[in-house]
Amino acid sequence: MKYPVYLDYNATTPCAPEVIEAMIPWFQQHFGNASSKSHAFGWVAEDAVEIAREQVANLLGARSKEIIFTSGATEAINLAIKGTFELYKGEKQHYITCQTEHKAVLDTMAELEKEGADVTYLPVDHEGNISYQELKDTILPHTKMIALMWANNETGIIHPIEEISELAETNDIIFLTDAVQAAGKIPLHNRGIHLMAISAHKFYGPKGVGALFIRHNHSLPKPLAQITGGGHEKGFRSGTLNVPGIVGMGKAAEMRMEEMETEISKMSLLRNQLEESILEIPGTKLNGSQNNRLPHVSNIAFEGTEGEELLRKVCQQVAVSSGSACTSISPKPSHVLQAMGLEHELGRSSIRFSLGRNTTEQEILDTVEWVTHVVTELRKLN
Repeated sequence: MKYPVYLDYNATTPCAPEVIEAMIPWFQQHFGNASSKSHAFGWVAEDAVEIAREQVANLLGARSKEIIFTSGATEAINLAIKGTFELYKGEKQHYITCQTEHKAVLDTMAELEKEGADVTYLPVDHEGNISYQELKDTILPHTKMIALMWANNETGIIHPIEEISELAETNDIIFLTDAVQAAGKIPLHNRGIHLMAISAHKFYGPKGVGALFIRHNHSLPKPLAQITGGGHEKGFRSGTLNVPGIVGMGKAAEMRMEEMETEISKMSLLRNQLEESILEIPGTKLNGSQNNRLPHVSNIAFEGTEGEELLRKVCQQVAVSSGSACTSISPKPSHVLQAMGLEHELGRSSIRFSLGRNTTEQEILDTVEWVTHVVTELRKLN
């Protein structure tokens, strides 16, 4: 099968060859259970997990004991939010998040509301930015958590994490950040952050493995476990560890540390080339800020086209999406673009282009040519 050009790296990334090579021995040769403490098969597997834990910690500027492995970011987010809610059960609870968060956060917050929690969903401006003053004014005496993503998965907008974390620290509030799209793409830190979720398959690691950073040696409490049965991962997440996946995640994190700085420059140049060329098409508009965003993401609206038909035609030769991979099958406009004030039809006629380490200049040229052709033909039919 001849695949189209792939420009949907925010949905998932291909495993780097080095990652696959690192994983293979742990499926067969070194197949031991990392929890088997009585023999060499278990010891070797446990050592591999701890090496990977250190590699992932380095990506976040953390200590290895602060990394809890999960099946992915969605599980990590559920552990962080639901685990915090259960910790404070019986108390009046208030949570602050944003209308443009990933569904893993929004749907989990909705579950908390059913259980009696108060949740504030901060609005955003037309570029996707929150108001720091509004965030500050929203804090209540019983606010337990601020949950705001590091970078938006649809527009690439980067939230002011430094200011948010400082505000949370000052007010003694747990700060959770979904750093899925930022990890491995831009430098991260954990200053003032108490909980951080990441996923391996977003930075050239395998699917089915992620991690939750849980700050140690802090007065604020840690979340309660959501999966019990053996006390694995320091009691936060029971279950036999996915050793091959964890090894792959560690290797991917190590590679990101080595490649990230060079790749930021490359991605920015290619993304800008793509964006500038497509925005020359009449009736196109960039969704979100042109400045404070990830270097590899561009979200563009195409006036005078029907959303489903536009996406179907473009994807014949260029794999893109209309938003989050979790909601891309829905004909509804993106909740992110709606929150930014984009009208219904324009939101449906928007495409997210996300580049990656394998993207070439020729692919960008081919994409511009194909998208221009598709848009021109669709407008002739209207």
